Amino acid sequence: MPRRVAEFNRRVTNPAARSLTPWLPNLGTLEHVGRKSGRPYRTPLLVFETADGYAILIGYGLQTDWVKNVLAGGPTVLHKRGRAVVLTDPRVVSKAEAAPLVVARARPFYRLFPYNEAALLLTNAGPAR
Repeated sequence: MPRRVAEFNRRVTNPAARSLTPWLPNLGTLEHVGRKSGRPYRTPLLVFETADGYAILIGYGLQTDWVKNVLAGGPTVLHKRGRAVVLTDPRVVSKAEAAPLVVARARPFYRLFPYNEAALLLTNAGPAR
């Protein structure tokens, strides 16, 4: 996706999407901390459940701030459908490599979504407090 689209989404679409994430099955809000600023961020993303956590499609490349923040190892919490889950062990894999890990009921939508660059796999470490 072009960087202009990413900027528009960050400023316009993301604030609106955060209000929808509790209601839509494959949307979640990822809470992460800026690796340089230490500032907390909440980014709405497409998230897909796996056996031990979640796969998140990366649509704007590996240089996207939220990806770099999560890979830097700061605290990461997923807010999804009224629950908050601590996530650990971030690792980037190809979209194809993550596909068989996505639970069967979500796999068709995962495969159809046009982000083909990569996926970020995260392990569920339990509920956030």
